[in-house]
Formats: sequence, C-alpha cells, structure tokens
Amino acid sequence: MSQELRGVDLDLAYHGTPVVHGASITLRPGRVTALVGPNGSGKSTLLRALARLHKPDAGDVKVDDESALTLSPRDFARRVTLLAQSRPVPSGVSVRDVVGYGRHPYRGRWRADDPDGPRAIAWALDVTGVAGMADRAVDELSGGERQRVWLATCLAQDTGVLLLDEPTTFLDLRYQVEILDLTRDLADDHGVAVGVVLHDLDQAAAVADEVVLLDGGRVRAAGAPRDVLTEPALTQTYGIPVEVLVDPETGHLTTRPVGRHHRRSRTERESV
Repeated sequence: MSQELRGVDLDLAYHGTPVVHGASITLRPGRVTALVGPNGSGKSTLLRALARLHKPDAGDVKVDDESALTLSPRDFARRVTLLAQSRPVPSGVSVRDVVGYGRHPYRGRWRADDPDGPRAIAWALDVTGVAGMADRAVDELSGGERQRVWLATCLAQDTGVLLLDEPTTFLDLRYQVEILDLTRDLADDHGVAVGVVLHDLDQAAAVADEVVLLDGGRVRAAGAPRDVLTEPALTQTYGIPVEVLVDPETGHLTTRPVGRHHRRSRTERESV
C-alpha cells in the first residue's frame, strides 16, 4: 500500500517551550528521506509528530490528502509505523511472537480475525534476516539482532510509511550497513515511504533520495543530498568547519568535520 505522509507548517513544543518552528516535510512512496542536524535541532521531535506521538501547536500531518489527526488510532497504525530509538525487551518471548505484535492494528479480540497475519509475519521475518531465529527468545539476542527484530515488528504492521529514529545507533559497522541496505530495499522494491533520523551525514548521503537539514528547530534546507550537504550549510549549522568531498567517478559524497588537530599535517603530529 503506497502512502504519502506530509508535515505541513508544524510548530511543536515541550511544556510550552517551542522546539520546532513552521517545519514542512513530505515522505513519498518509494523514496528515503533522511532528517539530519545537530543534537536538539528537532529531528526526533518532528519524526514523532509525523507518527502522531507529539501533538502540534500549529500545522497538520496528512496521510495522502487526509488529516492524520482525524484518523482513528487503528486506521493510522495501518498506514504509518515508527521504529523508536529504544524499546523494552520482553523476557522469554520468542522472536516470532514479538514480530506478531506488529499485527495488533489488524486484530480483533481473537488472532483468527487477522487472516493475512501469518503471511505478513513470515515476510517480515524473512526480509529482515531473522527467520532463522524465530523460535529464540528475543532477550537472548545481541543488540544488532534485536534491532532487526524491532524492524521486523514494524514491517509486519504492513504500512505504506516507515519512520525510523536513529536505527543505526549502538550497532556495529556490519549491522549499520545491513539496516541501511534494508531501508533502501524497502523503498526500491516495496514502494515504502521511509523517513529516517540519522546523525551520520555520510550514511544519510548514501541511503537517502532527499535530505532535510534542521537547525534550531527550523528546516535550513531540503533536497537532494548534494544540494543540501554543502560545506557552507554544514559549517554554519554545526558550528565547525566541515569539508565535503564528492568522488568524481561514483558521485558518492563524504563529509569531514575539521577539528583543531585535523588542521595539522601528519608530519607535524608525528613530530610531537
């Protein structure tokens, strides 16, 4: 099911203190949109608002042409799902049963009310690479394996929009790459609209079709990675010099924050 999710002129606050100002963002089917910016810039708050977990002071969230704020919780959960930064780890519950939690929006009082559930769960287990551990207890898994299980739970929800809040945090290099590859597959092969908060600018450049750069709760720039992740924009946003390099053959973009010691040559450092 293809869905488009939009945040329109969103003002967001915590306990009366504004944190996001007039932010607009569109997540389109088959595309990955990365939200980047310094700590406290409003990335996760904006994502939570898109997930209807943070009520806007102004503006609206729309699924296609409907206001998400008017949808029932069950109807919204059939369209949009969120992989949060952290989740409680249930003790003694199998991976298969945890992934099955994602079918809650489709179930009535009895599991038999969800005829498409077994297919969705099997697909989610398979596409995230955790089918082989389906009968293991989730609290016995490594952090990277659990992250894939949480993602499988979101995928079993079978929505057209997937929101990911820093999905690579605390993962080693292999699992970071696997999560980002899977994110790209979901957009390319399944038409999912993906919105992902990332701290790593190089990861954002590699995985995203569009990057939204937030600074002080405002959208400083939005567009293709090469148009947004520029040296002037990043240097001003992060408050330190940032170099941007583009491989002339592959077009891959990489960033390099320049600290005080980075300015010294290798010979100078080795002579100290």
